Amino acid sequence: MRIAKSSLIDQGRNGAYGTAAIALSLFVFAYSARFGQVSILAYYALWLPLVLIDYRRVLGNYARYSWIFAFAVFACLSVFWSAAPSLTARTAVQYLSHVVCALIAMRIIDVRTLSRGAVLGTGLVLVYSLLFGVYHLDPLDGGYSFVGAFASKNQLGFYASLGVYFAFAAVFLLGERRHWLVLSGGVALLAAYALVASQSATSVLTTAAIVAVALGVRLLQALRPASRRNLFLAGLILAIAGAFAFLNAGGADLVLGAFGKDSTLTGRTYLWQQGFEAARANLFFGIGYQAYWVQGFSEAERLWEEFFIGSRSGFHFHNTFIETVVETGLLGLALLCLVLLTTILGHLRRVLTRTVAPDSAVLFGVAALLAMRAFVEIDILTPYHVGSFLLYFSAGKLTETRRASHARSADRSPMAYQRAVAEPIAGVPS
Repeated sequence: MRIAKSSLIDQGRNGAYGTAAIALSLFVFAYSARFGQVSILAYYALWLPLVLIDYRRVLGNYARYSWIFAFAVFACLSVFWSAAPSLTARTAVQYLSHVVCALIAMRIIDVRTLSRGAVLGTGLVLVYSLLFGVYHLDPLDGGYSFVGAFASKNQLGFYASLGVYFAFAAVFLLGERRHWLVLSGGVALLAAYALVASQSATSVLTTAAIVAVALGVRLLQALRPASRRNLFLAGLILAIAGAFAFLNAGGADLVLGAFGKDSTLTGRTYLWQQGFEAARANLFFGIGYQAYWVQGFSEAERLWEEFFIGSRSGFHFHNTFIETVVETGLLGLALLCLVLLTTILGHLRRVLTRTVAPDSAVLFGVAALLAMRAFVEIDILTPYHVGSFLLYFSAGKLTETRRASHARSADRSPMAYQRAVAEPIAGVPS
């Protein structure tokens, strides 16, 4: 049986494959620690073999992606001064190949398919956690919390946040109807339940914030581009002023108290202080990518003991920026922030200036969610993580949109117009 190339690599025509590939990728990201190397190989098998079908279309011109690859390449170069060179070499190559897979997905999958795959994938992840999940005791606050099939309630909360957001985006930003409307509603309810069960303050607060952002974006889309910019600036000023007023009135303590937290954020402020101290030792280049939390290293062993991490693994500074400075220095931080900020501002610009921009509206929300969580988690800093996959997918879409618009403006012949009318447009259902 022959399979048409378009069913695998053509945006808008490969919906079945793309949806399944995204859903399975999310499942691997969630539970690769449980299923081991076989699941990672399955993830690579979903994306890398597509290069053999049509490498020009699947890969594109990687010179265009230099700013996207900058941090991953720098992480690989850090092996030359790493305190744990073998570990840095392995994890940096994994991170680089993970970025490649995300960019392959970006080239062949449109945002509607990404959204459908994310809804289905988060649904599968949460169902598995509810069926096989457990409760863990937090030795720092003395309470039990539901962690699902993860090792941390924050990871369960992150997937619940993604479930809520992509379900909202599918219905209100992309206009899904019929069975996708029903599925999105079901996943949203499931994700809301998992969010409450996890008792993750980080996930609850960021989910509420990103839904509010998505609602604002949806309202902006109903206005003309000129009016959007003025309303956005006014809303931004009001939001900043309101946040300052809320904090000055003791709102932070009120929110923390509602989640049973204290002013130390369950020891995170002390952990951040330790991160700053560690960063000063190698301020510009860092200790090496993934080279701090290594068994046998005195400082890592001390922090594991102080925070009751018996496994002596899977721990971090709970802040992307601090973790990045410790591992790759200020230079690495600048390169990672370049990707994150360019992605946020690039999609925001499209939302504010284009007449219709549902794809950028969805991806702006994704990038904003990752930016919010960057202050308390490291979702975009490790390989085989849904956060880093979504970040590089979203970043790559900026270059793809620019490439597609250049191609359309360069080809305005009558034959090109007839082809455009005859062929379905990628990302728009026929």
